[in-house]
Amino acid sequence: MVDELPDTGEVDAGEAAEDEFDESYDPDTDAPAADDDAAGPPGPVNWNLLNADAAEEEWLALNEWVHWLRHTYGLPVAVVPPFWHRHPALVWELSALHIHWLCAIHPEAKGSAMLVWHRDFTEAQERLRHWTAACGTRLTTDRPTRRIAWPGEPDTDPIEDIVIPNREEDFVEYMHADVEARRRAEDQFIAGLVLSTGEVP
Repeated sequence: MVDELPDTGEVDAGEAAEDEFDESYDPDTDAPAADDDAAGPPGPVNWNLLNADAAEEEWLALNEWVHWLRHTYGLPVAVVPPFWHRHPALVWELSALHIHWLCAIHPEAKGSAMLVWHRDFTEAQERLRHWTAACGTRLTTDRPTRRIAWPGEPDTDPIEDIVIPNREEDFVEYMHADVEARRRAEDQFIAGLVLSTGEVP
């Protein structure tokens, strides 16, 4: 707290305004930026259909936003665990929340949009808590989401916990593996096209 105000009586008003205004200041530097170039609010993300480049972009944007979300709202590991990226249910839920948030802060959104987002966020936390418990991921360990084999299906592999010492390194490795798998699928699809017609034989 300042005990007394500085004496500005002899300072030119224009100079004072210039000194006080920092054009580089951005009050939202700690929050992930919205896409200013977008023509309108973003649509939903279908992770099943993303190509390699789009998937990498979405992974990076979602990872940045989830970090912001957990810090801003003090979310426990039981709601947003470190290894959420390894579990599709958590990816889909967090991705939907991210898009919902982008729509809520869009300039075309209604003034009450963030209230709606917070209401939906409260409901989503219960689903996140359920899926986190179901998949068994924890602060320093993770395991594949348990899948039950139905009659006639092959037995599933045994599930074991693995220790992951560095979360960010694991995310980058997982993201790159996903992106490369999508790129190989794209290359295989293109290789199978009939070049003269552009159709699949």
